[in-house]
Amino acid sequence: MRLVSFGELKTLKGIGYSRVHLNRLVQAGAFPAPIPVGCNRVGWDEEEVDGWLEAKKAKRDAKRQEADHATAA
Repeated sequence: MRLVSFGELKTLKGIGYSRVHLNRLVQAGAFPAPIPVGCNRVGWDEEEVDGWLEAKKAKRDAKRQEADHATAA
């Protein structure tokens, strides 16, 4: 398992959310929960973050397909 820091969420994964917004998403069950790794330090499981991104991409692609089918009909 590889942990991704808050800074790496933006630089490596393109997730530029603020800490406050990420906490809101975690509380809502809409983003993977961080793993405490030390005093005032957390990280996110990279596979969980990648899975979250893949789910977002799949949702986008499904909407795009629906739109394409609607315009073709």
